[in-house]
Amino acid sequence: MKNKGKPINGVFLLDKSLGISSNLALQKTKRLFQANKAGHTGSLDPLATGMLPICFGEATKFSQFLLDANKRYTTVAKLGIKTTTGDAEGEIVKECAVPLLTVEQLNHILEKFRGEIKQVPSMYSALKHQGKALYKYAREGQIIERPARDIVVHALTLNAYQDNFLTLDVYCSKGTYVRNLVEDIGDMIGCGAHVVKLHRTQVANLPAIMHSLAQAEAILAQLSTVDEKVLQENNLLLPVDILVKSLPSMVVTDRQSVDLLQGKIVQLEETQLNDLTQDALIDVPLALYSQNTAKFIGIGVLNTELLLRAKRMMSQTHYDSNNF
Repeated sequence: MKNKGKPINGVFLLDKSLGISSNLALQKTKRLFQANKAGHTGSLDPLATGMLPICFGEATKFSQFLLDANKRYTTVAKLGIKTTTGDAEGEIVKECAVPLLTVEQLNHILEKFRGEIKQVPSMYSALKHQGKALYKYAREGQIIERPARDIVVHALTLNAYQDNFLTLDVYCSKGTYVRNLVEDIGDMIGCGAHVVKLHRTQVANLPAIMHSLAQAEAILAQLSTVDEKVLQENNLLLPVDILVKSLPSMVVTDRQSVDLLQGKIVQLEETQLNDLTQDALIDVPLALYSQNTAKFIGIGVLNTELLLRAKRMMSQTHYDSNNF
């Protein structure tokens, strides 16, 4: 059975609201845009808000490049209370007096969590053990041994400290759990801590043009027609290739574009490498663009003989020989 809806292709940056799961937010967004295909790039907890990129149509093919991206959060942590889940949703398991702390002392502690560190994921995470999410084991009262994972906290900034509440800006690598980070900071202070607010402000280098569902609905109601061009003009849709802007790019001829879209391997000339060194392009994903129209056609991989193989391409239905 074919999916019903409009063939919309691109990325909508949803400002996810509090108390809604990422999957429910996805389904509501899909219905609002009447899109025939949609997916999100990395979930947010129901108690977390902020940027949740929703990929429509062809963009779903390239969403993996955001799963591995750095992310930025603003979080508020309450010192003196530890919970089962590391956030306000869990049950209180420990309460301690909070020591008197200066900003200088706090920054000295935060310095230990900057850069490359190891982190043991929470039992209340969605990580899988033998095909089953850890949080399901936790709800059954089981504790699973979890190895520490390497993460990178690129920046950790103290924005405010008042009445035992820390407001932090966290810029981190994929796989970082802010709840765990806050718990570890609380443990090092000696009083414990948990997250009371978490807001994602950035994913990779995507522009901060977020809309809530209500805001998007209000804009859509004012539009007489809805297509990709109109959605982009109203800042509701980003082009598909926004997902691959971190990759090196390459321009291919129109003939090569057609061949690649048909799954053929093409021979490149050295002059097509431009200013990029050949070694930097071998065996890495390359964002490919057609020469005449500068259209994004997909992802390819180049070998040492300058043979370019299609890895993940846009659908041929979007192009024909007259498009290039």
